Amino acid sequence: MIPAGFEYHRPNDVASAIALLQEHGDAARVVAGGHSLIPMMKLRLTDLSHLVDLQAIAALKGIEIGAGSVTLGAMVTQHELITHEALAAAIPLLREAALQIADPQVRYVGTLGGNVANGDPGNDMPGLMQCLDASFEVQGPNGTRTIAARDFYESAYVTAREEEEILTRITIPVPAVGTGYAYEKQKRKIGDYATAAAAVLVGKGGASIAMTNLSDTPIWSEEAGAALAAGDRDGAVAAALAAIDPQEDMRGPIEFKKHVAGVVLRRAIDRALLRVAG
Repeated sequence: MIPAGFEYHRPNDVASAIALLQEHGDAARVVAGGHSLIPMMKLRLTDLSHLVDLQAIAALKGIEIGAGSVTLGAMVTQHELITHEALAAAIPLLREAALQIADPQVRYVGTLGGNVANGDPGNDMPGLMQCLDASFEVQGPNGTRTIAARDFYESAYVTAREEEEILTRITIPVPAVGTGYAYEKQKRKIGDYATAAAAVLVGKGGASIAMTNLSDTPIWSEEAGAALAAGDRDGAVAAALAAIDPQEDMRGPIEFKKHVAGVVLRRAIDRALLRVAG
């Protein structure tokens, strides 16, 4: 499988990348890690004349740990999420989820920004970002704006990011000390997308629940989080399952997916509750 011919660009700053998108319009696309876009190009499912590689843009890299929040450059890799000790101490849920993405070869190159920006409902990080109440900074011809992760996803592969905007940074509030956490994922084989996955936070600051690959967007359920915060485990599961809308595909029929969703969510809730401290 060989992609159609294209022109390769490797800008050194965000402004230059945006200018390329403006110049070439629908014929151009940015690439971060490339694990989603390159296979689509090889299969000729997308036809691009210009590929804008973000790897050389230093401003899109780096991990900053603040007192109340963490800021991650869009080009931070999944491997960096796993190996950064201060990040793991501040938000251990990130490491737990990143370790379940694909395999080490993919994680060395795959980026956080690429995982959240393209709107693939099967990706792990979009639901996780909603559970963590993250916000995304996007930059385009009209300047910079911030979009809450819970408002970012509109449908499969459709997001609130405009075509000429680039996701540049992700900011995540640091959960309160003693918050329990868990990311539970069921998949057919190593490296596969989830049949169903659940992210859970619970502690003195409340609770948050999000689920992955069970609708055409990640599902964050305010009702499920409120029920769990009130100590109603079964109510939390019921509310989350009421919010999902799985479709039959190669990973199984609808009823099977609903069953798996309930299993992984209960496991995630139980592990998160065991980790609550103080």
